[in-house]
Amino acid sequence: MKISYNWLKEYVDFSMTAEELGEALTLVGFEVEDVVRKGLDLPGVVVGKVLSKAKHPDANKLSLCTVTVGGERELPIVCGAPNVAEGQLVPVATVGAELPGGFKIRKAKIRGEVSEGMICSEAELGISEEADGIWILPEGTPLGKPLAQALGYETDYMLDISITPNRPDALSHIGIAREVAAITGNPLKLPDVAFPEGSEKTAEAVAVEI
Repeated sequence: MKISYNWLKEYVDFSMTAEELGEALTLVGFEVEDVVRKGLDLPGVVVGKVLSKAKHPDANKLSLCTVTVGGERELPIVCGAPNVAEGQLVPVATVGAELPGGFKIRKAKIRGEVSEGMICSEAELGISEEADGIWILPEGTPLGKPLAQALGYETDYMLDISITPNRPDALSHIGIAREVAAITGNPLKLPDVAFPEGSEKTAEAVAVEI
């Protein structure tokens, strides 16, 4: 069973890391098989805007772009995507960023032109397996913000817990939260649930014929 670390925190307060939580649950009889980090964790990747685009003088399939990431300085970036255009909001991996797969962004010369960053596709960011071009972000995405923060991608951890047949009460987030409350001594915060009564009688709303 997969349990969200962040979701558990909605039901009980605790300061343990996901790994510490897994160990604590194991000590009270649950088998935590794995703890997996989820979410978009891309330090150095921010929201940028393409200010201009021109043809590369020495490569037909490359473009010379001028990009702002919110500061006064504008970044020259060589881009090979066919769909890049002036005015777009795009994810920009700045110099020093490391993309999935260990690809590090450095200041470089590409066919004689300086490039100080990379305009990224969803595939390059590890969000999808394939991409036809760069990722064009929605209008209104805040310029200069870290991409994960701007798009509301929150880092979470999934705990893969094996529940034994004698513990059906633990087959839910609230069930596991109850265990965490017992471990920490903190109160369990259950959601408020209301069942408003209707004025219509059942006999008037439903007809049964045999």
